[in-house]
Amino acid sequence: MSEKIAVGVLGATGMVGQRYIYLLNNHPWFEVTYVAASPRSAGKKYKDAVSSRWLIGSDIPAGVADLMVEDANNVEAALGKCKFVFSALEMDKETIKALEASYAQAGIPVVSNASANRWTEDVPMLIPEINPHHTEIIEKQKQHHGWDKGFIAVKPNCSLQSYMMPIFSLQQAGYPVKRMIVTTLQATSGAGYPGVPSFDMIDNIVPYIGGEEEKTEKEVLKILGTVKGDVIENAAGPLVAAHCNRVPVIDGHTACVSLEFDLPEDKKPSLEEIERVWTSFKGLPQGLNLPSAPIQPIIVRHEENRPQPRRDRDNDKGMAVTVGRLRSCPVFDIRFVALSHNTKRGAALGGILNAELLKAQGFFDNL
Repeated sequence: MSEKIAVGVLGATGMVGQRYIYLLNNHPWFEVTYVAASPRSAGKKYKDAVSSRWLIGSDIPAGVADLMVEDANNVEAALGKCKFVFSALEMDKETIKALEASYAQAGIPVVSNASANRWTEDVPMLIPEINPHHTEIIEKQKQHHGWDKGFIAVKPNCSLQSYMMPIFSLQQAGYPVKRMIVTTLQATSGAGYPGVPSFDMIDNIVPYIGGEEEKTEKEVLKILGTVKGDVIENAAGPLVAAHCNRVPVIDGHTACVSLEFDLPEDKKPSLEEIERVWTSFKGLPQGLNLPSAPIQPIIVRHEENRPQPRRDRDNDKGMAVTVGRLRSCPVFDIRFVALSHNTKRGAALGGILNAELLKAQGFFDNL
């Protein structure tokens, strides 16, 4: 009898769902025992449902290949087959929001990659190295809805992952950020599959990603916010202005950041101090030695032309943030370039790390 926790994947046939299936293979704590997707895939073996659109450069895990795909809208089908679910649903936001709530109502916790519940006031939006304490809101969430065992926790937008830890580590060290300008260069995989047409992407940059700038500017404030009663209250700052661009890179989101500290001139950190803060930064996932956590969350490169997606996106399982080109800024105080793997740290593996945190904090003990 396996001692692993039985888990399900909603939206299992999509691009992010496939990542979950691949990354959960041989996970030390979790085992995929349930897969669900749209009605057109329901009733098929998983290997047949994805046979013409398996996007991962590896074989379908043997333990999942013969699982029968269920209709994700049929919550009852998951009962008794899994303890909690990863949500990689691809529907309109209101439908996802209602469906994730239905799973929670049925006693099945939802660890979501979807954006539908990111702005629900009692739903934690987690980067485990930054705001693991936001899980405190879960008991209030369950009381609010009358849920017994179920709850919802989400991860933030993938484009934030590259610069949030560098920013947070500075704030934690006593160097608050007043305002910043962020220009993201986002990989095509962030648009899902089939994503942006090749004719629009090859030999081109698309300087617009629907809703991305708003997410970039606002989600920062919830992540840095505070649990107050039965809601998460947003932080007052920093003020963020974002430019989001789609670039012809497969994986890896890059951010060019210029920021100003909310400090008198003689209290602002030197470049050497900033690097010290970054390289010494550790979070709760490192202290708990969570399986998907990077050993070194922030890696600093000193070459003048790094980080680069092809060379740096897979650092430490694709879960580390790689920072380079740290230098002074003639307009603000400092500027730097940061890189994270958008389909690992920014998507499925980030969701798995959230689940590992929740397990370590005891949220799955009584399922």
